[in-house]
Amino acid sequence: MSGYLDRINEANDIKKIEPEAYDALASEIRSFIIESVSEHGGHLASNLGAVELTVALHRVLTTPTDEIVFDVGHQCYTHKLLTGRREGFAHLRQVDGLSGFPSPQESDCDTFIAGHGSTALSTAIGVARAKKLKKEPGKVVAIIGDGAFTGGMVYEGMNNVSQLNNLICILN
Repeated sequence: MSGYLDRINEANDIKKIEPEAYDALASEIRSFIIESVSEHGGHLASNLGAVELTVALHRVLTTPTDEIVFDVGHQCYTHKLLTGRREGFAHLRQVDGLSGFPSPQESDCDTFIAGHGSTALSTAIGVARAKKLKKEPGKVVAIIGDGAFTGGMVYEGMNNVSQLNNLICILN
């Protein structure tokens, strides 16, 4: 594959690509994910549905200073591609290979390992509060879907977001 995706070899390389090319980049990412998942297995639909959202977040955020917490961790493939782990997809979800979920052991751009379970908002609140207490820079973004509202933790989290101007919650 040659094109915009090949120009992303580490976190924040997306900022070197002109915004007019993001539609083409998103298309390349989708093709890469489809090809990779068809060859090695993995989560397809959840990733294809979050491509533009993840591209937009990486355009405006600076990882790992800014942190992203996925409620549905298996939608993180675009995030992994945009943080320089394209080569690892040859061993996706294999022993000693790239995880199918965010993994802090794999990259400092992965804040928290999660599959799904309505935990992203509560986790992001904890990370955002810690950043404030430690006087660390950066935003914390929680990406949650409508399924998160089937668990009580998201409601508990919403009760605790006041005074956190470094927290962004996105309902996907």
